[in-house]
Order: sequence, then C-alpha cells, then structure tokens
Amino acid sequence: MAATMPEELVESPVSNTPTGSQSEAIPMKLKGRKRLLQSLQRISSSPSLAKMGRAPTSGYRSGGKGSISCVSLTSSGSSYGHSYSNSYSSQDSADFSTAPTSAASTPSPDFVHFDLKPRVRIIGNDSNSRATAPTSVPMPLGLRPSSKGLPLSITPEVSEVMGDYFSKPSPHLSKLKRRPNFDFWGEMPNEIKLEIFRHLDPKEIVRCSLVSKAWHKTCFDGQLWTSLDASEFYRDIPGDSLAKIISSAGPFVKHLNLRGCVQLRDKWGGEEISDACRNLVNFSIEGCRIGRSAIHYFLLRNTRLVHINVSGLPAVTNSAMKIIAQSCPSVEYLNVSWCSNLDTRGIRKVLEACPKLKDLRAGEIVGFDNEEFMLALFEKNTLETLILNHCSSLTDEALKILVEGVEPEIDVLTERPMVPPRKLKHLDLTRCQGLTDKGVKSLAGNVPHIEGLQLSKCNLLTDDALTDLIASVPRLTHLDLEELDELSNTTLQNLAKAPCKNRLEHLCISYCEELGDSGMLQVLKNCPRLKNLEMDNTRVSDLVLAEAASVVRQRSKRSSSPQNRPCVGLRMVVYDCQNVTWTGVREVLSRNAEIKRPNASSHTPSYPTEIIQLKCFYGWQMTVEEHTKRVLKGDLAAASRLERKWAEYMMSNEEAGATGAGARRRRRRAREAAMLHADEEEGGVGTGGIGRRRRARSGGCIVM
Repeated sequence: MAATMPEELVESPVSNTPTGSQSEAIPMKLKGRKRLLQSLQRISSSPSLAKMGRAPTSGYRSGGKGSISCVSLTSSGSSYGHSYSNSYSSQDSADFSTAPTSAASTPSPDFVHFDLKPRVRIIGNDSNSRATAPTSVPMPLGLRPSSKGLPLSITPEVSEVMGDYFSKPSPHLSKLKRRPNFDFWGEMPNEIKLEIFRHLDPKEIVRCSLVSKAWHKTCFDGQLWTSLDASEFYRDIPGDSLAKIISSAGPFVKHLNLRGCVQLRDKWGGEEISDACRNLVNFSIEGCRIGRSAIHYFLLRNTRLVHINVSGLPAVTNSAMKIIAQSCPSVEYLNVSWCSNLDTRGIRKVLEACPKLKDLRAGEIVGFDNEEFMLALFEKNTLETLILNHCSSLTDEALKILVEGVEPEIDVLTERPMVPPRKLKHLDLTRCQGLTDKGVKSLAGNVPHIEGLQLSKCNLLTDDALTDLIASVPRLTHLDLEELDELSNTTLQNLAKAPCKNRLEHLCISYCEELGDSGMLQVLKNCPRLKNLEMDNTRVSDLVLAEAASVVRQRSKRSSSPQNRPCVGLRMVVYDCQNVTWTGVREVLSRNAEIKRPNASSHTPSYPTEIIQLKCFYGWQMTVEEHTKRVLKGDLAAASRLERKWAEYMMSNEEAGATGAGARRRRRRAREAAMLHADEEEGGVGTGGIGRRRRARSGGCIVM
C-alpha cells in the first residue's frame, strides 16, 4: 500500500491505453507531506461536495492553517458525468492516477481531464429540474491554484475567454469627468466670500486686499463695510486706504465712526468721501480735523441721521445746528461738547425741530444762564440724558426753571410746585461752580426717574442740598460726590437709609476729607449691591476694609468646587487714606483667598465666588495686584502664601522702625482689625451671631 511504502521515489507500472497507443512518460510520484498536500487540494475541489449540499472548502493555503474535508473519498460521482473525486491527481502528476483506489471510475493513465463531451448544466423552469440541479460547478483544473505557489497555467482557450470578458465595458460603472482647471475661490459665490471676510478686522481686510485683483475687489466691496469704526485702528491705517474704504462703501455704510482720524484732513475737501455717504444713521467725527464746509456738506446729504457726535470741533457753529434742524429731523443723540464756537442759540434750533431728541451732551457750552432756553427745555420734557459738565454759566435760577418752569402752581400741603416730573435718567452737573444748595434743592421731588447723578466739584454744596434730594430718587444707582469739602458723615448716613439703598451700585466720595468710618460703615451694611466704591483721600480706616470684606463674604454664595474661579464683586479705591494701614489691606487679601473648612453645617470645604479688587498705596499695589491675579486664576494656595510672606515682611519693617512717628497709632489700629477678624471667625459681631466674650480693651491700670 502507499501508506506503508518507504519515503523514496518508486516507479509506477506502465499500463496500456484502451486503444493500445503508448502513453507519455509517467512523472515520478511524490510521497510524504507533498503527497498529502496534493490529496487535500484534490479533496477540497471535489464536485461531490455540491451534491451533498455543502460548500466546498477554500483549499489549502500556504502560510495558514489547513483543513481536511470529512466527505468520503469513495462517494458517488456527480450528476454532471464522470466523477473525479476518488482519484488523487494534480498538475505535478500530469493528470494520471498516482495511487491505486477502489473506485470504479478511476481514469486510465492516458486519460485527459478535459473530456471531449463538455459537461452541460441544464437549467429548466420546472420544479424537478430546480430540485436536482447542483448548487455549484467545480473550477477547471487549469484555473486552480497550485499548492506550491506556482503560477497559474492558462491555456489558449482560457486566455481567449478571459480576454473576451475583460474587453467588455461595464454597463454600471461610468467614469467621472473632472473639471478642467477648477478654481475654488473663483467659483465660490460672492455672498460666501463676504461672509468669510466679515470675520476679519478692518486692518486685516486692508492687508488681504494686496493678495490679488479679485481679493482687492472683494475687500473693498461696499456690502462688507456697512459699519465702519476706525477709532481702534486709526493710527495704523493710512489716509488713502481709509478714504478708499469710505468711498467704496458709499451708500452701504450706515454707521461711521471716524473719531481721531486726523489723517483725513486733506481728504475732506474732495467729493470722494462727502458725496459717497448718503445713508448714514450714526455719524461720529469727534477730534477730526475737518473744515466747516465739509461738515455742512456731510449733514446736508445725510437726512436719516439719528446719532451725531461732533464734539471737540471748533468748526461746528450755530450754522451747523441750523442745518441739522432743517435736514435731520430724526436726531435722538447730539453731542456738541467742547465746541468753542457754539452756544445755546444754535442748540435751541435743534431742540425745537427734532421732537425725538433724548440725549443732549453740551459740556462747556456757554449760554445756559439764558432763561428762555431753559424754559424751552422744560416745555420739551423729552430729554433722558443731559450732560452739562463744566458749564460755569449755569446758575441756580436757570436750573430751577429747567425742573419747575416759570411761576409754577404751589401745593398747599407740601409747599412744592405742581409740575409734571422730568424724564431725566442721567444728569451731569460736574464742575458747575455757579450752583449752590438753592438750585440743587429744586431737583428734589422733580426727577424721580434719575439713575445717575454727578455733582462732583461743586464746592458750594452742603449736606442740606442732598438731604431731600437723596430721599426722592428711589432709582438711583450712580452717585458722584467727588471734592465736596463741605459734606459730612450725615450725607452718608442719610444715603444708607434712603429708598435707593438697595439699588446703589457706584459711589464716589474721593477728596471728601470730612467723611470717615461712621458714615461708610452704614453704607456698606445697608447697600448690598454696591460694586464700585472710591474713597481716596478720605478719613476711612482699616475698619471699613474689614467690613467690606465681611459684607462681600456674606452676600456672595460659596462654591463647593475648587474649579470655579471667583469674579470681582467690589472695586475699592483707598489710596492716600492716612488711616488705612497694611493690616486692613491684609484683611482684604486674606478674605479673598479664604477656603472655609468643613463644619457641622457643611461637610465639604467651600471656596469664594466674589472678591474685592483693591487699589491702595502705590508701594503695596504690586503685591495686591499679583495676589488678585492668583485668586482670579483659582490658585488660592499660591495667593495665601504670597499674603503670608508679605505680612512677615511688613511686620519685620515695623519692628525695625517701632520707635518711629505714629507707631502707637498703627499698633492700636492693627489690634482693632485683628480683634474684629477674630470675632468674625468665631461668630461674633462680624457674622451676626453670639461668639466668645471679647477681651478687655482698656489700656491697663491708670495708676501704673
């Protein structure tokens, strides 16, 4: 048997063909592993697998795991004709049997695989033919891959079939036509290009215009410049480019702000700028060097103006106000401050011709002592913002006419004039040195909608002028009382009790040298929404700083997450305050970086959400700013280390100069701030609870 033969080449006996012709030379048989591989290849391609309803295996593949079919080698032949499933043949044996088998259909040595009668698969429509038809057809031997990785042997017949198959075009695949010389930017719609350029700054757009002619055309498209604000880059853009932008925008531009553009001085004379813009709504040329005729030309060609700002231009005169009154009836905002060649006669023309005027800014304009003009303002009663800073011509009688009119009817019970309340929301009377208590008292009860009031540098005002006024403005949020030397703590105490205490956000008492702790402590306690507090050059001390730190701590919610960064809740200015020491500043810094440890009510540590931004003595300001920066970044540990190191440094300096001037006063105030801090820590006065018993503060035995 083949299984018991030694592993050497054995010559096979020669058998005659049925016709008696001599066969070709028989190749040497393979043995061992090579013979097993040929047998597995023959089994995997056997057509008997199709008859049994199983898919043939993929055969042996070199480099992978082999698989052996479980189909019997003696299975019956298929219905296609002769069955070759029982013979071991391969390309190496030249289509001759290499081992004796018991199957009756084993071909003779001179048998050829390609029979003269082709095997035909009959496909019928009846159900019997479908049931008996095989599910697969074996691959011809010539197309089978070799187990040794030899190249596929292709016969002329096979090559003819393959060539005929691949020469036919596929009906389902169509070759995509590529656009010749496709220009992505050129094919893009113009609307998308403009939307892309809108994300750039004006300075960057001007730079992009140098790329190509197409980009230059897109960059200077008027639809891209509907709003032009050159106040931020006017120093970096040349006058020719700015003039070209304005002329290119032309009728598209509606908001034009040329504040400070002095490089356009020689461009206003031509018509390329003045004649191009005809649909302006907001127009600002503050600080520009422009002639009188150019201003008139601009105003005549823009009849839809709503916002006009020509402050600081000596070329603006009463003639310009006359043109505004005739050509721009929709004006709501007019700023003519610091126009030295203008007076109230020109403003009156605008006031009478523009019924929608709500905001009038006329700082340092002469003629406000004219009673007829002030009576026109009273009868108009449409202004919500009136800025009259540095108007030295304003008197008490003129201000009284502005809010009460001429000879009003007096209420018998209240002894106050019966006039409709003014609609003013913001009133600025800064440095109106002609005002006294008599004129300011007339505002009480007549401006109930006021939100911002500025009376700074009116040196003649006293507490009597502000007592009734503060009590009659429940919507007040901003109060500026800078450099009022005659004010005392009574004004602050009245402010802490006023109806506006819950709405007050900004308070300025700088250079009010008579104001101190007794008034500011009450303001801090009763005004919970206070955000800006300017107290430089006053008599406030460290107690105010400690109270401010306590108030901010109480009104802000603590956070349980260390990732939440705090924000500025209160800004304080306390430089040049003689009673403020480094101890009070340290108290503020300590509160800013404080981490509250877990207790009975809270099992997790809490972190601050609001802090105090402090502006103090310039020698400490760098340390304070660095501490605030670290707190705002969320690095509370680093901020605490900085505060401790700074405190050690300040203490060492005090020990070195303990015998200097004011040493006892500094130590006393430092002890007071430290005791207040200790009381608040243990639930004392600072937190509103009942804490430990306070330590005696007496200076010791009198006799000793």
